Amino acid sequence: MAADGHQLDGKIALVTGAARRLGRGVALALARAGADVLVHYRDSSDDAAETARQVALAGRHAWTIPADLADGDQADSLLPRAIAQAGPVDILVNNASVFPSNTVLDFSRDDLLDTVGVNATAPLMLSRAFAAQGRPGEIVNLLDCRIVDYDHSHAAYQLSKRMLFSITRMLALELAPDIRVNAVAPGLILPPAGADDDYLAARAHTNPLGRVGRVENVQDAVLFLLQCDFVTGQVLYVDGGRHMKGCFYG
Repeated sequence: MAADGHQLDGKIALVTGAARRLGRGVALALARAGADVLVHYRDSSDDAAETARQVALAGRHAWTIPADLADGDQADSLLPRAIAQAGPVDILVNNASVFPSNTVLDFSRDDLLDTVGVNATAPLMLSRAFAAQGRPGEIVNLLDCRIVDYDHSHAAYQLSKRMLFSITRMLALELAPDIRVNAVAPGLILPPAGADDDYLAARAHTNPLGRVGRVENVQDAVLFLLQCDFVTGQVLYVDGGRHMKGCFYG
């Protein structure tokens, strides 16, 4: 289980895509560690309200804040609106993403641009706005363990996550020493929307540990990166070793 405590007391965190799934898990882990949380969502207002309710039950302040990250204007206004609601933001977790099924031979120009817009461009612009506050802070990006290999069926998604990987490394250099930038790359943690646990069980053999991970594993990884202040530019794979099997990129 992700450790409870007060390591993040006095911090304000913005978690994108925090209404459901891993985003909610990360938001609640930050709250249990003492942070107040801005719960970003696109359409899932009821789910966002439930995340905020659970943050409040952990004894922390919570705010819900909508934005469609595919819309450049909404994405650009998210951080300023977050600051207006809650004050300066100390932690940015870029979790929101889209996961369309397509191949490199069939996605359209718009498919690619839309996927990159949400999964890479929006995190970059949010990170730049975060840095423009002119104060120390922490950024954690959510990647995917498949960035090291070739995911034939989700080509636009993989390209966008590879781009976010590069953005993570670039920003770690550009924003040091005041802002640390790291990433977590989950593996088999939650099934895709519309699938059930059988989807995960059928793929457990693809990682060396031969099993499925838990949301708590991702929570622990995010908290480690936020609390270990001599780490930047790193990707922490939470995938049972799956990334070691990938060799597509050398």
